[in-house]
Amino acid sequence: MVTFQDIESARKRIADAVYYSPCPHSIPLSDITGMKIFCKLDNLQRTGSFKERGARNALAQLSRDQQKRGVIAASAGNHAQALAYQGRLLGVPATVVMPRFAPLIKVSTCQQLGATVVLHGTDFGEARAHAHKIAAEKGLAYINGYDDPAIIAGQGTMGLEIVEQIPDLEAVLVPVGGAGLLAGVSLAVKTLRPQAKVVAVEAENVASFSAALEADKPTKIAMLPTLADGLAIPQVGTNAFQIARPFVDVTITVSEEQIALAILRLVELEKSVVEGAAATPLAACMSGKLEELAGRRVVLLICGGNIDPNVLSRVIERGLVADGRLGRFTAVISDRPGGLADLAAQIASTGASVKQIVHDRAFASPDVSAVNVLCTVETRNHLHLSELRARLKSRGVEIHDAE
Repeated sequence: MVTFQDIESARKRIADAVYYSPCPHSIPLSDITGMKIFCKLDNLQRTGSFKERGARNALAQLSRDQQKRGVIAASAGNHAQALAYQGRLLGVPATVVMPRFAPLIKVSTCQQLGATVVLHGTDFGEARAHAHKIAAEKGLAYINGYDDPAIIAGQGTMGLEIVEQIPDLEAVLVPVGGAGLLAGVSLAVKTLRPQAKVVAVEAENVASFSAALEADKPTKIAMLPTLADGLAIPQVGTNAFQIARPFVDVTITVSEEQIALAILRLVELEKSVVEGAAATPLAACMSGKLEELAGRRVVLLICGGNIDPNVLSRVIERGLVADGRLGRFTAVISDRPGGLADLAAQIASTGASVKQIVHDRAFASPDVSAVNVLCTVETRNHLHLSELRARLKSRGVEIHDAE
């Protein structure tokens, strides 16, 4: 078992190689959640995530012979990048095995940092099995990204920093995948501030920690696609679960829609680009499931910023839809001159903006004088979108939900 002293030792070990990230108060996030929000910005680490803490601590403790032979790990991306970067600083060759559909930005970054990247399997479990096979064949040290004691102790250094920066914190919200971060941070925070609440936050499509709590032991789950790819671990770590379980006060799951909306809020209000996993704490705050934290001093672990730019653009659009700021419907209008102009004028009269219009004559109604128009519009919120639809219906425009 990892001890608090292990975390303190890890902090000394990694001090010269890992960024002491800021933890500022966020006025806009506090306003929208009703809590006093502080953001621990570990997305500002060199490789964009907290994983450097554990990677450095683990690599520094290897024997010289093992450091020469190298290390290997399976990772969805962030642990891989951390090993590659910290391995390069220490002169330790790193091989990383990623699922074939890992985010391209994480694959290319690992390669740029000098790691040997192997793409194998459709999920983390298959990638891990292949990594163990290569480790046995080549004599490489396998470093588990969330269950290795040295990794857990390294991640716990974030908890030490948080308590120093926000000494009167009342709650900390931690994203959970394999539970290594949760284990280290909860141990550090609860040791120094026993009254502070530790809230574990999962994506509902990959809720392996909740499954472990229900079964009273780590158990493998069937995973669904998620924006929080960094949390897509089919089974929490045994060591991590044993450490974290007694310290976790509340476990919250958040939906894909809530994650997308949280990413949008962080981009707009906090000016922070984050990946899905890092947005889950804010998603939990906005979910309505943590009313007991109203007015409390709450720290959100913004643990990573490595989101594929192409995914980010789609996520922002999904967030706008969830926010009621992007809507779509089909209107049946006259195909005679002036029909489309009248529709556009009605939309403009409500203050909405037309983003896209597509005519559909082939699959319109039997009335050859009518045409279906698929409208994508920008509105202020859900109420504004409802007002727009009501206005069009009141003017005799037939409206249908877009398929």
